Amino acid sequence: MDIQYVKGVGPKRAVQLKKLNIHTVEDLLYYIPRDYEDRTKFKYISQCINGEKVSLKVQICGYPIKSKPRKNLSIIRVPVRDKTGQATLVWFNQDYILNQVSLGDLVIVNGKINFFGREMQIVNPILEKGSGDKIGKIIPIYSLTSKITNNQMIKIVENALTSYLPNIKEKLPEDLRKELNLMPIKEALVNIHFPKSKDHYIQARKRLAFEELLILQLGLLLIKNRTKELYEGIKFPKDDEIYTFIENLPFKLTNAQMKAFKEIEADMEKDEQMNRLVQGDVGSGKTIVAILAMFKAWRAGYQSVMMAPTEILATQHYESILNFLKDYDINIKLLIGSISNKQKEEILKELKEGNIDILVGTHAVIQDRVEFNKLGLAITDEQHRFGVKQRAVLSQKGNNPDILVMTATPIPRTLSLILYGDLDISIIDELPPGRKKIETYAVGPNMLDRVNEFVRRQLLDGRQAYIVTPLIEENEQLDLQSAEDLYLNLKEEVFTEFKVGLLHGKMKPAEKDEIMEKFVKKQLDILVSTTVIEVGVNVPNANIMVIHNAERFGLAQLHQLRGRVGRGEHQSYCILINGSNSKIARERMRILQKSTDGFYISEKDLELRGPGEFFGTRQHGLPELKVANLFSDMEILKIAQEKAKEILEEDKLLLKEEHFYLRQSIIDLFKDRIKDLILN
Repeated sequence: MDIQYVKGVGPKRAVQLKKLNIHTVEDLLYYIPRDYEDRTKFKYISQCINGEKVSLKVQICGYPIKSKPRKNLSIIRVPVRDKTGQATLVWFNQDYILNQVSLGDLVIVNGKINFFGREMQIVNPILEKGSGDKIGKIIPIYSLTSKITNNQMIKIVENALTSYLPNIKEKLPEDLRKELNLMPIKEALVNIHFPKSKDHYIQARKRLAFEELLILQLGLLLIKNRTKELYEGIKFPKDDEIYTFIENLPFKLTNAQMKAFKEIEADMEKDEQMNRLVQGDVGSGKTIVAILAMFKAWRAGYQSVMMAPTEILATQHYESILNFLKDYDINIKLLIGSISNKQKEEILKELKEGNIDILVGTHAVIQDRVEFNKLGLAITDEQHRFGVKQRAVLSQKGNNPDILVMTATPIPRTLSLILYGDLDISIIDELPPGRKKIETYAVGPNMLDRVNEFVRRQLLDGRQAYIVTPLIEENEQLDLQSAEDLYLNLKEEVFTEFKVGLLHGKMKPAEKDEIMEKFVKKQLDILVSTTVIEVGVNVPNANIMVIHNAERFGLAQLHQLRGRVGRGEHQSYCILINGSNSKIARERMRILQKSTDGFYISEKDLELRGPGEFFGTRQHGLPELKVANLFSDMEILKIAQEKAKEILEEDKLLLKEEHFYLRQSIIDLFKDRIKDLILN
């Protein structure tokens, strides 16, 4: 039901609430306070400490006095006492107070203590007579827009609970709720907004977080299970030739690479469609694992396609695949926007006739005109730029080809179960031997001249450098050097003898590719950039990464940026210029100096920043979480995953009566992604 019909809302206020993403009564009931103020603890005057907020039971022991020190300012002072001492209540520009208090009244007040010499004052306190409804309780504090006060929000939520709580249905089966000792839903909703005590709040939050995570897990597992059931995959034959190929590689696969390939091989030999994510740190060697899968598909007479987010990355993959498979009669083609129309037509024709074995390209390869003859394997690089819908489009390009997704964004293991709950996961958490550790240093802005001098010496030795900054153009609120300013300063004043290029997110893809191409071909010595260089590009000669305002980036992002260097034989360096003195910023720089393990760093990132900022979940096509916190609720998440599996084992489409509301919630949450699957 639309939020405007709640008592106290109406059309105008509904507009303000919609800015907070509150569109319906349900949105309001699940709009969780961001904090609480505990006004239940009463103190005596003699126990009060300067600066703290307290509740007091006091008697008015003198007449209210009003003074007017200047125009537009009036001050009301009211003396009060309890059995331990005296204090003064002070209000600014609130003359109505004069009519509310009289000598001898017993009142309760809540406010902040200020000592002026020996006088204790409470400034602009909340005052109530009798039992009152604002003091002696735990008060919710909501995130608000400028047009709605916290008191108004409290009233609106109270009205909604009074009118609509009876209509709320219990989604959890009774047995499950009792087994886990969870509060009933109505009690939980009341206590998340207006907790009777701290313990009531903890129980209410646990109940709501569990329900939210259970619904999310059930949805993801349903998608995964049903996809496997409904879409019969290709059963690739066993083939030992691949092990001869592995033995002839110019290097030995790491144990982690071998384990990941074995998991892929087992998937490919099953008769259900593979949906597997290969998660590996920067430089852990995911590409060769993908090439082994393509080799297996080719041996069985099937075509493979590999997609990358940019033309440069696609070209790099193409060259890498060509190099590894040069001794075999495998036809490999590259399909990107910058090739001529004549070449494109030729490739499309060959592909349809089955003469191309491996096609590499950008997302252009899933357009309507691209037809395969016998597609068996589809590989996508950098999953977070490639959603579930595109994976579905791919499936239709062949007879449910196996799908392999690769990402160089290390995500804490437990979190990846949520984000990629509809995929099986392989992890490559070991770097190939012989890679030199990237030396990482964190310095303050006062060291900039020395940093530039160090970069100059490396450039004179023939190396190349990345210099990264967070913003594209000047922003008055943030005193950060924008990419354009930094570029001009470095080009015209600091590194005049070198060729400097600029790359940022507002450029057209073709411009970005052109600049990047110049850097790859050593036509540029320095690349000044925003974070668009995070993903995958391989420039072995670049051995320096300087990051300005490093405190503005997440740890995982800094680690990704650092991974752009250290790809060649030269010692590589990452220099973090930290413009903040905050404890958290220093701690983050310390973590990066200490570790190069992306999985460890991502765990720490999640711990320090919380999941909200860890990455926008929206880009993963995942529903937003309203209550649960993926870091602090890890234990609840594990139980929810376990229970979701148990529920689906006994009722795989949630058709039992006790699962009716759970099923409904999943359909509401996942919408198009699940309707077709569970309504079949």
